[in-house]
Amino acid sequence: MLINLVDWLQANFGHFKGAGLFQYITFRAGVAIIISLLISLVLGGRIIKYLRKQQISDDNREELGLAGLAAKKGTPTMGGVIIILAILIPCLLMSKLDNIYVIIMVMTTSWMAIIGFVDDYIKVFKKNKAGLSGRYKIIGQVVLGIIIATAMMFNRDIKVRVETNAARELGLTEADRVSSFIYIEDRDGAIEKADYKTNVTNVPFLKNNHLDYAWLMPGDVETGKKWLWLLYIPFIIIVVTAVSNAANLTDGIDGLATGVSGIIGATLGILAYVSSNAIAANYLNILHLPGTEELVVFSACLVGACIGFLWYNAFPAQVFMGDTGSLTLGGIIAALAILLRKELLIPVLCGIFVVENLSVVLQVAYFKYTKKRYGEGRRIFLMSPLHHHYQKKGMHEVKIVTRFWIIGILLAVMTIITLKIR
Repeated sequence: MLINLVDWLQANFGHFKGAGLFQYITFRAGVAIIISLLISLVLGGRIIKYLRKQQISDDNREELGLAGLAAKKGTPTMGGVIIILAILIPCLLMSKLDNIYVIIMVMTTSWMAIIGFVDDYIKVFKKNKAGLSGRYKIIGQVVLGIIIATAMMFNRDIKVRVETNAARELGLTEADRVSSFIYIEDRDGAIEKADYKTNVTNVPFLKNNHLDYAWLMPGDVETGKKWLWLLYIPFIIIVVTAVSNAANLTDGIDGLATGVSGIIGATLGILAYVSSNAIAANYLNILHLPGTEELVVFSACLVGACIGFLWYNAFPAQVFMGDTGSLTLGGIIAALAILLRKELLIPVLCGIFVVENLSVVLQVAYFKYTKKRYGEGRRIFLMSPLHHHYQKKGMHEVKIVTRFWIIGILLAVMTIITLKIR
C-alpha cells in the first residue's frame, strides 16, 4: 500500500527524498518486520488483557494429566489474533497489493484464520471440547488447496523465467510463453530468457533439480498437461491439509509452534529472495520466479509476528495462540512453500511438524492394531504428539522446546544446503 502511495506521489508531484528506498525489497522487508514486532508487542499486551478480562481460556489441557498444566489454568487462548494482525497489517502496508503472490497469501491467512477462530469460538464460548467438526475443517482446507492449485496452474502472473535452451529440455513450447523475451548479458553474449507458464517444481538431490508434474501423467507430455489437474490439485490439497494440521498438533507446549514456525518462515524468506533474484537463482540452479520478491516481505511479517508473539508465549505463557494461530501458521507455511515451488522440501524444512504428526498417526494405528489382535491397546509413545512423550518422561518443557528449536534450525540449514546437493 505504501509503495503504491509513493509511486502515485512521485507520478503526480515529482521526486522526493527517501522515495527510492521503497524500491528495495530488503528495505521494505526490514520495515515490515519492525512493524510486525511493534504490533505484536504493543497490541499484544492489550489483546491479552482483553482476553483475560473476558475469561477467554481453554482449560481442557488439564485433562491431559501432564505436570505443570494446573498452573496454566485460566491462561487466555485465541492469541493467534495477535499473530494474524502482526502479519496482515505490515504486509498490506509494505507489499505491492496487485502482486498475485501477495493476494494469495493474504487470502490464505484470512481464510485459515476464520477456520481457526470458529474452532476456538466453539470450544470457548459454546463449551464444546471438540470444537469445529473435523469434517468442516477439512472442507475449509480443501477449498484453500483448490484455490492455490488452480492459481498455480492457470494464473498467467504465476510463471517461471528460464533460458530458451533450458525451456526445450523441460518440454516447454511457444504456447507456454506468457511474455516477451528478456535478454541477459554474460561473457559469451546474450542469453535469451523468457517467461513460461508451467507446473515445473524444484526437486532436491536430482542433478537438474527440476520436475514437471506432467511427466508423472501417463501418455505424452501434451496429454499429461491436459489432465494434469487430476494429479496436481489433490496433491496440493494434501500438502495444505497435512501442514496446517501438523502445525496445529505441534502447538502443545509454550513457544514450540511459534518458534518452529518462525524458523521455517525465515528459511522460506531466504528461498523467496534467491528465487526472485536472477543471479542467485542461476547460481543455485533453481527456478527463477519473477514476482516472488514480494514473498520476502510477507515472510518478514511472518517472522516478526512469531518473534513478537514469543514475548508473551514463551514459558510461562501469558497467552496461547489456539487454533486461530496454529491452523493459520500451518496454512501460511504450506502456501509459501507451494508458491515458491519448494513443496517437495516440506518433509525436510517442516521436519518437526512431520514427526509430530507421524507420532500421532503411529500411536493411534498401533493402539488400534494391538487392541484388535491382543484385546488390549498398546502404545509406542508414553503420549502423543511427541513433545508430550518427553514431558511424560519428566523433561521440562523449556528443554523440550529449546531442543526442538535447535533441530528446527538444523533442518532449515539442511533445506538450504539441498539446493546445491545434486
